[in-house]
Amino acid sequence: MPTQEDDSRDPDLLNALKADIKIRHNKPGNVYLGLVHRLDRPVGGVMVFAKTSKAASRLSDAVRTRHLDKTYVAVVHGKPPQPAATLRHWLWKDTRTNTVSVVKPGQHDAKEAVLDYKLLGSQDGLSLIQIKLHTGRPHQIRVQLAAIGCTLYGDQRYGSAVNKPGQQLALWATALSFEHPTLKERMHFRSLPPGQRPWSDFTIPEL
Repeated sequence: MPTQEDDSRDPDLLNALKADIKIRHNKPGNVYLGLVHRLDRPVGGVMVFAKTSKAASRLSDAVRTRHLDKTYVAVVHGKPPQPAATLRHWLWKDTRTNTVSVVKPGQHDAKEAVLDYKLLGSQDGLSLIQIKLHTGRPHQIRVQLAAIGCTLYGDQRYGSAVNKPGQQLALWATALSFEHPTLKERMHFRSLPPGQRPWSDFTIPEL
């Protein structure tokens, strides 16, 4: 499902959750639900939404100031050049084609993208990688890993040369951590990928 309504008009997560809240809490009229962050449609995992405008503002600020921590795991083709590293690229999005590319620093409309990765295991030409995002650019993980020769398994958009049609993108948001917007307590949430290939070829850590 897309995170929010798009041109496909397919059912989206934001409106599905609004409908659920309306029924579950017997709320009259429109239901407020704030979109704090997004996942690409082929990506699974844990997300947070805000049930009040105050919570939405504070959580969005946490995203902007990098106090909302997101951890992903991905299965990629090949093996990264180093067991752990920080990747820095400048990314530019073509809004006409909805694709992102790595460009030279300072190009007009380009934005810096930063992530840390750690190799968790490799076998049969595939690797399991843990990723921590420092920025939230569109398609960031997919494009940055492809730039170092580690195309994501199942990525038809940025890896059609090595992936087969019908394969699902192997990228999962496994952990989310942030301060509760009103209680001020640190909250931690986890979600593990499904037990099917290529995930089943590796041991996914409990983050």
